[in-house]
Amino acid sequence: MSNAELDLQSLIKQSEAQENFPEVSLDEFTPPSFDAWKEACIALLKGAPFEKKLFTKTYENITFSPMYFHNDAEPIQPKTYPGMGDYLRGVTANGYVCSPWKIAQACDETFPAENNELLKHEIDKGSTVYNIKVDCATRKAKDARECEHIGKHGCSLTTLGDVETLLNGLKLDTYPLYVYAGESSLPLLALIVAAVKKNGGDVSKLNGIIGANPIGEYVGNGRLGQDLDKLFDEAATVAKWTIKNAPALKTIFVKSNVFSNGGANDVQEVAYTIATGVAYLRALLDRGLTIDEAASQIMFGFSMGANFFMQIAKLRAVRPIWAQIVKAFGGNEESQKIHVHGRPAKFFATVYDPYVNMLRETTQLFSGVVGGVDSFENSTFDEPVRKGDEFSRRIARNMQIILQEEFGLLQPIDPAGGSWAVETLTKEIKEKIWAEFQVIESKGGIVAALKEGYPQDEIAKVLDARFKAAETRKDRIVGNNMYANMTEERIDARAESQAENMKARKSAIETFLANVDAKSALANVKADDVDSVINAAQSGATIAEIRKALGTADVDEIKTIEAHRWSERFEALREVTEKFKAQTGDNVKIFLANMGPIPQHKARADFTTGFLQVGAFDVLGNNGFKTVDDAAQAAKESGADAVVICSTDATYPEIIPALAPKLHEVLPNATVFLAGAAPKDLKETYDAAGIDEYIHVKANCYKILQALQQKKGM
Repeated sequence: MSNAELDLQSLIKQSEAQENFPEVSLDEFTPPSFDAWKEACIALLKGAPFEKKLFTKTYENITFSPMYFHNDAEPIQPKTYPGMGDYLRGVTANGYVCSPWKIAQACDETFPAENNELLKHEIDKGSTVYNIKVDCATRKAKDARECEHIGKHGCSLTTLGDVETLLNGLKLDTYPLYVYAGESSLPLLALIVAAVKKNGGDVSKLNGIIGANPIGEYVGNGRLGQDLDKLFDEAATVAKWTIKNAPALKTIFVKSNVFSNGGANDVQEVAYTIATGVAYLRALLDRGLTIDEAASQIMFGFSMGANFFMQIAKLRAVRPIWAQIVKAFGGNEESQKIHVHGRPAKFFATVYDPYVNMLRETTQLFSGVVGGVDSFENSTFDEPVRKGDEFSRRIARNMQIILQEEFGLLQPIDPAGGSWAVETLTKEIKEKIWAEFQVIESKGGIVAALKEGYPQDEIAKVLDARFKAAETRKDRIVGNNMYANMTEERIDARAESQAENMKARKSAIETFLANVDAKSALANVKADDVDSVINAAQSGATIAEIRKALGTADVDEIKTIEAHRWSERFEALREVTEKFKAQTGDNVKIFLANMGPIPQHKARADFTTGFLQVGAFDVLGNNGFKTVDDAAQAAKESGADAVVICSTDATYPEIIPALAPKLHEVLPNATVFLAGAAPKDLKETYDAAGIDEYIHVKANCYKILQALQQKKGM
């Protein structure tokens, strides 16, 4: 008998022996109850209210419970499998097992040749999509020679020569192409198709998206370069052409970033984005496409925010909502499947302590994958400051590769399915998204609602709430309003020379145009004939000339949704300090009047130091003073702009009446703070003694620091 056979027999005997193990009874243990758990929590909270401490209300007006139970989730558990029913559990039966989510790292180098090299490099290093970001001028179909800023947020493209250079050597029959085209996809699509044809490529094998989002551009910029109905006409024309000539190519990219960058909560972001998608469906249907054809042209892009579980829930919720909408229009099962592209929300990225953005992006990517994105574009950690470099791009890309190849996230299908917490949250956010979508529908659709200003005003309310929560540090922004890094050296913005960029672009454009004559082809351009536009591109027409031939118009302005970041006000605050310090060599000086031995004052001294360093102020610490006279004398010698008394609640009634007046006497112009909140019965006494302001966990950090800056003359 071989060794292998002996080992097998041994394993069988072990298995048989294990089957004879006696059953273990757990009767001696009392099953825990919710009430017993609650009582234990209340005891640990030491008087703090249970409902306030353990239940968290979100910006979506959803309350997170500290614990979820089977009985709560059982009625809402999905009764279908992934790839079936309303697609809540995913649009494919096997998840990522056979078809991993696509790694779509953005390539945004200013010049076409450089971006071409970057695109090839990304594929070589693990990306699976050619994700091309074009600059603002290109998205608006403007000639680079007539723009103030070359390469803003992407690659500058004006001529067919630029696009040929950009696409040179790319395997477009193998890898999908992602391009966000702005108001209309027609000018850019014509240049891309012309370049592919000129190089002998097969246009029918193009796949991915060259997508427009005119409604998003409208509310993001407040205006359009063409009438919205005319842009819908172009969208329908392009859709019909691609269905016939490049059936794997989508042409409408419904991006949520205009809403999420404005500070929208997740309900608003999804509801308004879905409403935008519905507007495009209706526009295409009105122009002769079937619902199945119209739905096939749309890809959605959603931003992954800071609330991990909310992101998972919103992606799971959006699938059945879109399926229900398409089904109501008469779409078949395939058309009901939504295609979702994800990326981290720019709103939550920070300029200061930017390396923390890597951690934020990790959770945002993870939530997107668990939620079931079809593709993901992970942003670089330095995105708020500059275009990425080799290091930041490699880290962003490798996050995705690690999740696929090391963490094994291609194996579980709908990993959040069945989670009592996630299923409950999915149900709640789905209902709220649908309700907000119905509000938009009642106003006549997203365009009518935007002209009324409803989404803008609703998002502004949430943005205001976010800023207030950041001011009081209820929302903690690591490295900004909390845990500021005082030794941080700002990363180099690597600002590009616009003069040099303009010189280089003018030379390239004029060299190309010197040998072309597109006047005849431009004269034959028709907005309802994509081939005529492609012919003009092949003849050498620039993107701006194509846009002009298609038509331009002045469009009534609407209220914009401006892009923000949650940390921007604290960043501006800190920059004021740094600029003042660089110009004058001076700074706001804070003296800590630490009273008593270290154990007595340390906790509040440390809290106060962190609180004030958010403004990049100089905080003068010490090991404590035995007497108020010693503290007052040291404060005087410091010449500080403000003094903070740090000790304990038990010692304050004795210290404050004696010390606060002395501080005002030795530093008449200084602000005197108390570390900690005054009890109601002592507040009047402390104020009368000379306490000007209080630093504690609920204090408005932003306003206190701003007031100190203004008093210093910053």
